[in-house]
Amino acid sequence: MNPQQHTALIKSLATELGFSFCGISKAGFLEGEAPKVEEWLRRGYQGKMGYLENHFDKRLDPTKLVPGAKSVVSLLYNYYPEKDQATDGNYKLAKYAYGQDYHHVIKDKLKVFMNQIQAKIGAVEGRVFVDSAPVHERAWAAKSGLGWIGKNSLLLNRQMGSFFFLAELIIDLELEPDGPMKDYCGTCTACQDACPTDAISEAYVVDGSKCISYLTIELKESIPPEFKGKMENWAFGCDICQDVCPWNRFSTPHNEPAFQPQGWEDFSAQDWEEMTQEVFSKVFKKSAVKRTKYEGLKRNISFLKNNT
Repeated sequence: MNPQQHTALIKSLATELGFSFCGISKAGFLEGEAPKVEEWLRRGYQGKMGYLENHFDKRLDPTKLVPGAKSVVSLLYNYYPEKDQATDGNYKLAKYAYGQDYHHVIKDKLKVFMNQIQAKIGAVEGRVFVDSAPVHERAWAAKSGLGWIGKNSLLLNRQMGSFFFLAELIIDLELEPDGPMKDYCGTCTACQDACPTDAISEAYVVDGSKCISYLTIELKESIPPEFKGKMENWAFGCDICQDVCPWNRFSTPHNEPAFQPQGWEDFSAQDWEEMTQEVFSKVFKKSAVKRTKYEGLKRNISFLKNNT
């Protein structure tokens, strides 16, 4: 088979495995992204996420991450739920954390994907990634035509909005690259206007240190007092900039059983406030919510309760 046939086969396999979109880029240095990432770090927008300062070269050049890499296969996997569980008067979880931890669910699919490629094509070497290494995921997805980077810094897709996970195969197989698409944000500033902590004061640039997702998940110390009354009851993550994005009117519910809520969906505010370690460990056993740990979730809920 030639690169064109290999590309068609890989896109067909991606569809069979439940991925919504698959795009291809030629592996190489992301020259245009380097100054943007450097400036973002220089401003301190990474907050306490020191790991984002590491492996700068690998983040921008996948051939340093996977020697011999020729192609980056970017994938989108839908997680938009049938029912939005975020209700006024109760604590809220970001939609991506409703079900089982996506890292494990999608990683398993990627391993099957890689095995199928090797079975159909032969000796193909590479690695699979889902938010698990210094891969500049959004840049690669945009480069491969899966969408464009929106003003909220997330990848936006014209057919399905932004409620999806990104994943990649970086492989040593020559494929036909797709081209990037244009920016369709236009003059819209919905995400900037809606952010309660002013984390998107500049279009296309998010100050991570002010983002509610960072404050409730990544930040391990106390939430700074300047965010009192601004968190809108988000206890783990935040969907505000996505919920208001006009492109998300095209979101349709996923059909992944593993992403269904795992037993917390009927919790009252009192249930959240009185949650024990035992309940947390049982309900969030396979969930991404484990990332903040029991103490972190209780810290978030306490901050919200006392500073609404």
